[in-house]
Formats: sequence, structure tokens, C-alpha cells
Amino acid sequence: MASYLFLCLLLFFPHLYASSGSQYSCSSLIQFKNSFSITEGASLSCDHITGLKSYPKINSWKEGTDCCSWDGVTCDHLNAHVISLDLSCSWLYGNFPSNTPLFLLPHLQKLNLAYNDFNLSKIPSEFGRFESLVYLNLSHTRFVGEVPSQVSHLSKLVSLDLSCWIYDYEQFTIDKHAVEGLVHNLIEVRHLFLHGINMSSVNAHVFMNLSSSLRKIPKNIFDLPNLNLLNLGGNQNLNLDPLKFNRSNNLEHLDLSSMSFSTEFIDSVNNLRALKYLDLSGNSFFQGMSVSITNLSSLEYLVISGANIFGGLPDSMGNPVSLKFLVLYYSNLLGPVPRSLGNLLQLTRLDLSQNQLSGQIPRSLGNLLQLTHLDLSQNQLSGQIPRSLGNLLQLTHLDLSQNQLCGQILRSLGKLSQLTHLDLSQNQLSGPIPRSLGNLLQLTHLDLSQNQLSGQISLSILNLTQLEFLDITENSLEGSIPDEVTAFPNLKYLYLSNNLLNGTLPSWLYTAPSLEYLYLKNNKLQGPLPSSIFQLLNLTYLSLSSNNLSGVIEFSMFSNLPNLKHLGLSYNSLSLTSSTTSTANLTSLFFSSCDLSEFPQFLKGLRSLESLDLSYNGI
Repeated sequence: MASYLFLCLLLFFPHLYASSGSQYSCSSLIQFKNSFSITEGASLSCDHITGLKSYPKINSWKEGTDCCSWDGVTCDHLNAHVISLDLSCSWLYGNFPSNTPLFLLPHLQKLNLAYNDFNLSKIPSEFGRFESLVYLNLSHTRFVGEVPSQVSHLSKLVSLDLSCWIYDYEQFTIDKHAVEGLVHNLIEVRHLFLHGINMSSVNAHVFMNLSSSLRKIPKNIFDLPNLNLLNLGGNQNLNLDPLKFNRSNNLEHLDLSSMSFSTEFIDSVNNLRALKYLDLSGNSFFQGMSVSITNLSSLEYLVISGANIFGGLPDSMGNPVSLKFLVLYYSNLLGPVPRSLGNLLQLTRLDLSQNQLSGQIPRSLGNLLQLTHLDLSQNQLSGQIPRSLGNLLQLTHLDLSQNQLCGQILRSLGKLSQLTHLDLSQNQLSGPIPRSLGNLLQLTHLDLSQNQLSGQISLSILNLTQLEFLDITENSLEGSIPDEVTAFPNLKYLYLSNNLLNGTLPSWLYTAPSLEYLYLKNNKLQGPLPSSIFQLLNLTYLSLSSNNLSGVIEFSMFSNLPNLKHLGLSYNSLSLTSSTTSTANLTSLFFSSCDLSEFPQFLKGLRSLESLDLSYNGI
């Protein structure tokens, strides 16, 4: 009778049961919250790596409120069961208790604890209780020790992420039995992240020939029937040579960075007809890049950075016409840039920087009309910048620095109206700075330093009001610095040193409120140092040495610049005076050859001074 009455209550008043279940879940979550302290540093890498903003989600968890409304908590609205918990990047710090009340939430389907700091705790085997889990993310949590075999019992998992840093003090380890369990049981898994796990006890043969007597069990980890994302990167002790990819594979995303395999193994990647993303960074290809990679017709992202290719790019590099993202930087690439790259019409990013590529930049790159980022810096490219680059109207980032390019800067670059970053530094470019660069109104970073540029700085440079960084040092520019009534509200770095500039300091310098670094040394600038320079409250480095500046400076005025650390006024016709002891926070002070007749008494107040040069004065 009692059970019948309970059943009736449950049928006609289901909210009563749901309410009690919700209260129980809320209580469990509060106990879980109280297990940890909140420390911003626990999720520091989240901001840098994921680009997401970390914050303490559990600060919104208050007793007496409905936990279904808490940050990171999702409930089944019918029964008020907690079914999803996302505490990634939440500043959680502390030991993870094996008896945590978190394990009392049997209806959890999604659990994300990534980018917290569990202080070298062991992964509790109780994670195997979450039989309803379809998503589990324990990556970058400073869990250590062996991955419990119970994790492989979560047969409903669609996504499993156990990634960790390969340079961690102590990594996750996983033995062959746990690997066998993963391959046996996780036949629903689509996304499998095992990056950086210590698999030193695992032989690649464990990944294949597993219980072939059971038809439903895959013979090979690459044969998991629903798998379309696999990340094994950072497992340097795992040699994949015994394995091969087959044509029936559904993989779309494959990360084998920082691993060990032979040319024969990587040649079998040719079979992955569905593959869209491939990362082979940090590997060695002593016979050059495998041509089989260029046969992947569906490939959209190819990343091979920090590798040892020791060879050139094959002419077939232009074959995977679906490529949108081609990043091959710092990989010991030799020889020319293939003209066939001009066939990759879907490409939005091309990065071949930090290699040993030589020859000319092919004109065919001007065909890549979808390109937003082009980086060919730090190579040995020669010749002139091809005019065809002026066709790349979607470019926001163009970096051709540290090569051997010659000739003039193309006027057609002024058509690239979306550019925010232009770097042509450390080449052999000559002639004037084209006035057309003043059309690049979105530009925040302009670096033309260490070339052979001549002529005057065009007035059009003053149009670039979004600039944050301007560097034209070590050229042969002459004439005065353009001076108009204008402002650079965002300018932080201004480097014009080592030129032949003359005239007085421009008045707009003193209306650039964000200016932090001002380097004008080794020019022919003249006139006094205006008192208005002391309005630049963010100024950190001021270098005006080796000019023809004159006049008297009241040194105590530098106390008005609270952030000033470096001051260089050497080799000018300046004299210094001070009626009081300076309280400036300088660490470096250079007054060599400045007509000083006696030891400056104001130096007594410079408590932070580390470098001082008063040579070649009359002291």
C-alpha cells in the first residue's frame, strides 16, 4: 500500500521528486566546491592556449539557490538532474579527493574539468561510475599517475580528452591493458585526445590485432568505427611504424606531432581520404616531405612546425586544392618556394617562415585572393617583391622580414587596405618610402627597419592614426620628421634611430598619450628638449643620444615621468641643472659628452639606478 501511494505521488506530483533530487545534487556540488581554493594561476594556461577568458565559475554557486541556474551547471528540466558540468578554466586549485561528492551525480552526461590545477592528484578510479558520460575532458589539470582502466569502461563516450603537457613534472601514464580497454570498449568515440601521455610501456602492436574473434571490436585504434578526431601528439616513446592507415578510415582530424615514425608509415596517410586536419610538427623527415601528403584531396589544414624536413617542398604542394591553412615554419625547408602554391585558391594562411628557402617569391602567390596571412620571414629569399602581391586585398598580415629582398617597396602595397601588420625589415630594400603606405588606415604595426631606404618620410605617414608600432631605424632617411597637428592615440613604440633626420622634434610627439618607447638616437635633430615631453606619462624608454640638441634641462622634471626607466641624452649640447634631488625611477642614465662641469647632485635621489655613463664631460 505504501509503495502504491508513493507511486501515485510520483505520477501526479513529479516536481516533488525532482525538487528533492535537485536539492541533493546542489548539496553535492556545494561540497565539491568547498574541496578547492580559488587561485587565478591555476588556469593561467587557459588564457594563453585556448584564447578563452578564465574566471571562477563556482563563485556563483550559493547555498539556498537553485543549482540549475549556476554557472557551468546544466540540468535536465524534466527531472532536475544535473546532466552537464563545465568547470573548465575555473581557477580551481587543490587535491582532488577520491571520495568527492561529484561522483554522486549519476546522471552526468558531460564533464569538463580542463585547465585547472589538481596539484598532482591521482585520477580516481571512481570516474568509471559515470556510466552515462558522453563527454569527458580532464586535460591540463595536473592530474598525474596512471590513467585508471575504469575510464575505458565508459562505453558511451563520444569525446575523451586526457591531454597533458609533454614537459610536465609528471605526466599521465597509460599501460597496454588500458589502451586495449580503450580500443575494445569506446566504439562510440569520435574525438580521442591522448596528447602528451607517457606511453613508454606501450608497443604499437597493442593498437592492433585486438581480440579479432569478436567482430564488433576493432583490430586497430585507427579502425574505431566512429573515430574522426585522434590526437596522439607528444608521445615520443610510441613508435607507430607497425601501423598503417587504411582507406575505410573516417578520420578527419589527426595530430601526430612530436612522435616517432618512419617514412613508410607516414606514406600510408595517403589512404585517409576524409582527412581535413593534419599536424606532424616536431618530427623528422630526412628525405624531405612525403609526397603522399599532397594527395589528400580533402585536406584543409596542414601544420608542420619545428620539424626537421631537410629537403624542399615538392612541386605537388599545390595539389590539395582544399587547403585553407598551410603552416610549415621552422622546419629546415630548403630550395625554392614552389610556384604550384598559387593553385591553392582557398588558402587563407600561408606561413613558411624560419626556414632556409631561397630564390624569388613566385608571382603565382598573387593568385591567392583569399589570403589573410602571408609570412615568408627569416629565409634567404632574394629578388624584388612581386607586384602581384598587390592583388591580395584580404591580407591583414604581411611579413617578408629577414630575407635578401632588393629593389623598391611597391606602391601597390598601398592597395592592401585591410593590412594591420606590415613587416619588411632586415632586407636590402632601397629608394623612398612610398606615399601610398599612408592609405593603410588599419595598420597597427609597420616595420621597415634595417634596409637602405632613402629620401624623406612622407607626410602621408601621419594618416596612420591606428599605429601602435613604427620602426624605420637603420636606413638613410633625411629631412625633418613630418610635423602636423595630429595625434597617434595608440602609438606605443616609435623607433627612428640611425638615420639622417634633422630639424626639431615634432609637436605631435607630445600628443601621443600611449607612447612608451621613443628612440631617435644617431640622427641630426636640433633645438631644445621641449618641456611638453614631460606630459608623456607612459614613457619608459627615451633615447635621444647623438643628435644636435641644445639648451638647459631641469633634471627634476623627469620625476614627472613615473614609468621612465631608460634615459639617453649623450652626445648633445645639453646642460643639466636641478634645484632639488630627483625622485625619478631611472635604472639607466646616459649623459656622456653633455657639457657637464661638475658632478650632478641630483643623482643622489636615484635609488634604482643600475647603469650610469657620465664620460667625456668636464667634471
